[in-house]
Amino acid sequence: MPVKREGDKVATVVVERVETPRGELVLRRRGDDFEIISNGTFLMDTRDGTSERLLVRAAVDAVGRPDLRVLIGGLGVGFSLGEAAAHPSVGHVTVVEREAPVIAWQHGPLGRFSRHALDAPHVQVRHEDLLDWVFATAGPADDPLATYDALCLDIDNGPDWTVTESNRSLYGREGLTALRGRLAPGGVLAVWSAAASREFEERLAGVFGDVRVEEVPVRVPRGVPDVVFLAR
Repeated sequence: MPVKREGDKVATVVVERVETPRGELVLRRRGDDFEIISNGTFLMDTRDGTSERLLVRAAVDAVGRPDLRVLIGGLGVGFSLGEAAAHPSVGHVTVVEREAPVIAWQHGPLGRFSRHALDAPHVQVRHEDLLDWVFATAGPADDPLATYDALCLDIDNGPDWTVTESNRSLYGREGLTALRGRLAPGGVLAVWSAAASREFEERLAGVFGDVRVEEVPVRVPRGVPDVVFLAR
């Protein structure tokens, strides 16, 4: 949810408002920070990328080998991408992002939050829906149903708070099984969430077996910690 500070007089400025096939996307600036709003629902901002960076670090460290292939599901404001692109154990990063404006903003005002990682030679961006990628039965010539050492997903506010109804299928048993099929041997799935979900944790354990949950204290008034689910 948006951060509200009592007595805060910093004006909120709409940088761009775009209509997409899934509704309205808005990029707003508040002082030095930016926010992305989808159909009136707050998605993310640039105030603190601690948990997004942890999402990647925890997954990469859990795999524990060099020259990893990492997939980032959801570009967002770029924190996860920047962390993956700069990590010394990562040899290749693929970002899957369905919203063209989000990709364009990363080439513009949001680029500094990933340290302009989209320009790095070992980074590839795919403009497609993550669900289509996960459930695909055939791939393009340059990525024929590729597997990855780490899948880092941050496309929703969590498995119980999805941006669109269709995203719920990703967190069900069928979606998790498909994700497991996209992991290389010894690979790790990492899922970011704005809150804990015991039901999702149990579902993960039923598909993967080995599940760990890491909490990240957040610096906003909503109180509950962010959560990173790790499964292998």
